[in-house]
Amino acid sequence: MEEYPVPLYYRVYRELKRRISEGEYKPGDRIPPEIELVKSFGVSRLTIRRALEELKSEGLISRHKGKGTFIVGKKEEESMNVLKGFTDKAKEEGLSVRSHVLENRLIEIPPELCQVFGLEQGAMVVLLRRVRFLNDEPVAIEAAYLNPAVDVRILSILKKDMSKESLYEFLRNELKIPLIRALEELELTHVSSSDAKHLGLQPGACALLRKRYTYTTNGKCVEFVRSIYRGDKYRFKMELRSEGAFER
Repeated sequence: MEEYPVPLYYRVYRELKRRISEGEYKPGDRIPPEIELVKSFGVSRLTIRRALEELKSEGLISRHKGKGTFIVGKKEEESMNVLKGFTDKAKEEGLSVRSHVLENRLIEIPPELCQVFGLEQGAMVVLLRRVRFLNDEPVAIEAAYLNPAVDVRILSILKKDMSKESLYEFLRNELKIPLIRALEELELTHVSSSDAKHLGLQPGACALLRKRYTYTTNGKCVEFVRSIYRGDKYRFKMELRSEGAFER
């Protein structure tokens, strides 16, 4: 440490991050104003601002002009290396999960899904649209389109209370439909006014758009899901390996 001195801003950042991780500052708490932090740490205002910018870049705090700086807390993280549902991941992390069902009905297939599902225009598919909550906080809106041509029993989901049930458990365990693989697409988007209301965000806020195509045997697409995730509450992780990592 003497050979490689730690910058002042990093020391402040590290101490504030420790207070957050150890619960001294809890999600929703307002941290002291910059002038108080200047006195507390004995550093310049510029140093404090740089430390706060580091915390903000990690999504640990949010700064609101005229109101102050608030603790956001850690983001939930999902590995994209294994095919799992929202509920599966939450249970593994020991989180409580629930859903608010916005729609669970038959609709005419959207034109862009005809080729994916192998259906003609005018065919009917199931639309299950839900707000997903982790520990009673809204983190995502999912719109799942299900293909009854794969298994007509999929239509029985229309009679289920999907505010309490897992879609993947229904497909895998109840219907015994094997979910073999999925293709994922991720991109940035802006939240619409209607979605913002459900997620507790301002209209136009940045969010993560996730598209998933899930396939069963014989290459049949059984599900397409379009999800909007809160960027301040959720992030995705994947592991990449060199093409020659397993060559001998």
